[in-house]
Amino acid sequence: MEAFLVATGIVALAEMGDKTQLLSLVLAARFRKPWPIVLGIFAATIVNHALAGAVGAWVTRALGPDVLRWILGISFIAMAIWMLIPDKLDDEDTPKTSRFGVFGTTLVAFFLAEMGDKTQIATVMLAARFTHDYLWVVVGTTLGMMLANAPVVFLGERIVRKVPIKLVHTISAVIFLGLGLLALFG
Repeated sequence: MEAFLVATGIVALAEMGDKTQLLSLVLAARFRKPWPIVLGIFAATIVNHALAGAVGAWVTRALGPDVLRWILGISFIAMAIWMLIPDKLDDEDTPKTSRFGVFGTTLVAFFLAEMGDKTQIATVMLAARFTHDYLWVVVGTTLGMMLANAPVVFLGERIVRKVPIKLVHTISAVIFLGLGLLALFG
């Protein structure tokens, strides 16, 4: 249960103001069809985070506990620093309608935008940290993504304007820093 709760909380916080959350806002504004967008985000996240979790589980087996402890500690601290750098959505990241419709466009755009993103890397690190709870990490990170993105799709800019993104990023950075220090010295 710890893996699920930690994964959900960390990813929900890390996703606030993230590029993929901005992408959710752009998709909602462009297509105005929230259900296919939310389902596309969900499908893309499950596949992306399942792959990221598998990488995390593999890394754990390949490196061994001592090396992994240092890599995780340093990675969590690096993630804390990365959380303080604001994301932006570039013009080339803005999705165009494809022949696959709103769902297909969302699925592809979100999957690609999530590659190498903070939350994907966090999923790799969490799966490496909670080695026996791979499934709960993936379920938790997926739920965290949905908690952060589905409201944006349905409520749009109203919700983004009311959430103090800098405060959320600072809280996320403190949590990642704590996890890093715990991995190194705990």
